[in-house]
Parts: sequence; C-alpha cells; structure tokens
Amino acid sequence: MKRLLSILAATLACIPLAAQEQPAKPTITAVAGIRLLGADLEKSREFYGKELGLLECRSDAALCFQVNPRQKIELNFLGREKTQNRLVFVAFETRNTAALRQSLTQAGIQEGDQITQPDGTKFFEVLDPEDHAVRFVEYFRPPLSTKTDRELQLSTEIIHVGYVVRDRTAMDHFYKNVLGFRIYWHGGMKDDETSWVDMQVSDRHGTEWIEYMLNVSPNADQHTLGVMNHIALGVPDIKAAKAHLIKNGWKPAEEPKIGRDGKWQLNLYDPDETRVELMEFTPTQKPCCAEYTGPHPGPKQ
Repeated sequence: MKRLLSILAATLACIPLAAQEQPAKPTITAVAGIRLLGADLEKSREFYGKELGLLECRSDAALCFQVNPRQKIELNFLGREKTQNRLVFVAFETRNTAALRQSLTQAGIQEGDQITQPDGTKFFEVLDPEDHAVRFVEYFRPPLSTKTDRELQLSTEIIHVGYVVRDRTAMDHFYKNVLGFRIYWHGGMKDDETSWVDMQVSDRHGTEWIEYMLNVSPNADQHTLGVMNHIALGVPDIKAAKAHLIKNGWKPAEEPKIGRDGKWQLNLYDPDETRVELMEFTPTQKPCCAEYTGPHPGPKQ
C-alpha cells in the first residue's frame, strides 16, 4: 500500500499544477431568449400577446413576453434607427457567469461588464466573431413559475434561435471550441449543400440549439433577414397548433409542411417580418443530408 501511495504521489507531482486545478469548463444550459426591434409595438403586442397567447413579463426592454419562466421574447422600439436587421441579441443561460467570463477572457474574447438585476439575475454580453450581440444569463435562483394562460398560449419552449452566419469557421471557433456547443444536425435545400447548421448548447442535458443560416446575400433585404434571423417555438402537434392559432385570431398565410430536417413546421411572421417558426419536437421522417447526433427537445411545463 505504501508503495502504491508513493507511485500515486510521484505521478501527481509530474502533472502541472494548472492542470490539477483546472476547473470544469462552464456550460451553456439553454436558450434564454431573443430581443428584437419593432416599428409598431402595439402591433407586436397583438401578434405575440394575442395570436401566440404569450403573457407579458418584466424586463429592461420595451416589451417582454414570457414563453416559460426561463425564456423570453423581448422587443425594443425601432424608432428612427435605419437598419434592415431587427435582431438585437440572442440570449443563453449558464449556471455561472463569473466562471464563463473568465473562460472567455482566457480565450481572448472581450466581454462586457456583468450586470446584476434587482432579482439577483446576472448577465453580461459579448460580440461573436460576426458582431452579433450574445447575452449570457445566470438566474439567482430557479425562476418561480409564472402564470400562463393555457387557453391561449401556443408554445411553452423556444427550441432554437437562428441567424445569418457568413464565416462558419470563425463561428465554429466561438460556439464549438470556446463555448462547447455540439452539432445536432445540418442540411440544405439540396442533399449535397449545407445551408443550415444546428449547434446544441454545451450542457449534456441541453437540447436547444442555435442555427447558422448560411449562404445569405450580403445585400439581403429586411424580409430575407427576417426569414433568416428567426425564433423557433416547439409544439407537440403542428395541426393542433394551427387550429389554436386560428382560434386566437391568426389568419392563415402558410400551410404546415415537413422540413428538410424531417420535422413538421409552420412559419409565422411578426409585424416586422421576423419569422417565428413553429416546429414539432421530434421528426416524423428521416432527415435529409445528415442524421441527428443529439437528443430531441420536449415540451416544458
């Protein structure tokens, strides 16, 4: 036994101290939400509040809608800002913002100041390699369940957010190498092309993802950017979701269809042409282009 302990001590002595004390890499556990710009916030309230049935919540944004206690869709007033892009930032949840900030600093990524809100929630923001703002949120305690209107609310989970990506290599370094995201699926309109790359959050229990929208023209107009910079809400049954929308006052503009990923989906558009994609949690047929490599999401209560 003494000889075994001596060997173990000698082995540990050969390992650099930094390696012995290396903390676990902080993980991203979920999509926390998205913030957009709206030219007419009353029209935005009609769409998100009435047609999607989401209740308003508190936030530092002009409008906030709760999808579930941990996920929000927020809007600020566009005002005189001259931009075709309505995306302000995407947000992800982490358990430890301080550790994540340190990890990003070590990776050479400059992060903003950490803000602590009155309820103890902490957050900070960074710019990804293509200058998209990304917010990381740490809740002080598990958010209390907030009242929802089950008669009106269409979905209880944001399953992914997507936005335009032009340099996949640079974005992979940020999301995959630094933050630890992992590929969930990829595909395109043709089997031999890649137009979308789905990267699930790094936590091994996480199922939500960010979607790279590739091959988009640098001169894309507001409508095209609204299609690409989008939100996806999970639903268990797309046909029931369509009936629910009509009951809430939505007037059909598109019909449900099965996407290239094998999942039923239905595209809606808010008053600023940002796409809100309703998507079933699991595929009903084999996807094109690649197999899924991670677990599928499910409804949150």
